Parts: sequence; C-alpha cells; structure tokens
Amino acid sequence: MCGKLKNSSPKRTPKSAGSADAPWLVVGLGNPGAQYETTRHNIGYLAVDELLDDLTPMPGTLSAHKRTNSLICQTKIDGRSVIIARARSYMNLSGGAIGALAKFFKIPAEHVIVIHDELDLDPAAVRIKVGGGENGHNGLKSTTQALGTRDYVRIRMGIGRPPGRMDPASFVLKPFSKQELEWLPLSLGDAADAVRLTVSRGVAIAQNEIHGRSR
Repeated sequence: MCGKLKNSSPKRTPKSAGSADAPWLVVGLGNPGAQYETTRHNIGYLAVDELLDDLTPMPGTLSAHKRTNSLICQTKIDGRSVIIARARSYMNLSGGAIGALAKFFKIPAEHVIVIHDELDLDPAAVRIKVGGGENGHNGLKSTTQALGTRDYVRIRMGIGRPPGRMDPASFVLKPFSKQELEWLPLSLGDAADAVRLTVSRGVAIAQNEIHGRSR
C-alpha cells in the first residue's frame, strides 16, 4: 500500500449504483527501458511519476505485480481505492497488462483511466475523453482490444505534430526538446489533477476544470 494523494477535493459526484464503489485503475502508457525514459511517447509514464510524487506522507513507489506483468502502487484518492500502474510490456502490447489488472482487481472499464501522448493536441494541452476512436494510437488500440470496449477514460496529453515531413513514429520516440521541457511540468501537473478530479468528482467536473485552463 502506498500513501494517499494530497490536495484532493472532499466533494464527490454521485455515481450510479453497481460501479460506484469499484476501485479505479490509472495507467500511464509508455515503453520500458532507459532509452525511452525521456521520449514523447513516454509522457504517460511521466504523469504516473507525477502522481506518485504527490503521495503523502512520502512519495509512492511502484512494485512488481507478476500476475499482471505490471508495476503498481495501491493508494486512495478521497477514500476511493486506486491502483496506479505501468505495464511492463512495450506500448503496442500494453493492453494485455491493463486488461489483466482490470480483471484481477475487478475494475469496470468506466473506472479505467489511461494517460497517453496525443499528436493531435497542441503541446502542453491536456484533455479528458471517454470512449471514441484510438486515432491511430497503438497503445489505445491494444487497450480497447483487451478491455473489449472503448468506453474507458483517456487523459490525452498534447505533444503536437512533428515538424516538416518527419515521420510521427520517429517523432514520438525522440526525447523532449529543451523548449518542450519548459512546459512539461505544467502538463504533468494538469494530468495529475485530471486523475484526482475524475476519481473524486467525476469526468464532467474534471473536464470543466482541466479544459478551462489555457495551455
């Protein structure tokens, strides 16, 4: 068990019976390995680190959960059970771990939050979305296939489009530039806030708050 998240709201939005008391699963998408740590594709991993750093009384750490091929931290947000996780597999296969975690902890798809990079959002923008297409993102495709539905929460972290004719697949695997590192902390903070608000107050309130920020 990790610590609890600080600075979370005491207010809660009522939810329908059945899934209201179910745990939440928060997964940051990325690729394992030191060579990928600071790449744009790993912004979901970095957002998980941001959440872990906010745990109190001390920062949280991820521990191996062998049955799901994941690294996890079990904690609470405003009294709600939350599993913060990273898949140990590569991005394109991350759905296997997400599906296994949801099954193991009995988490419904609507309580699964996936944090990922988004080419079609301006750099630093953070948006919350439920359902819809995967927009060519292989990590989301794998997640949808594993969960058997698109109706899970996505926290989309904008990285923008590659310059010129650069291949998007190459762009996402390159490290953040010096200019991008200037806005990255704000983006990570917004993503962490998006998780806290979604869990404690619901998607609609989280969207109103996060989408109203100018980035």
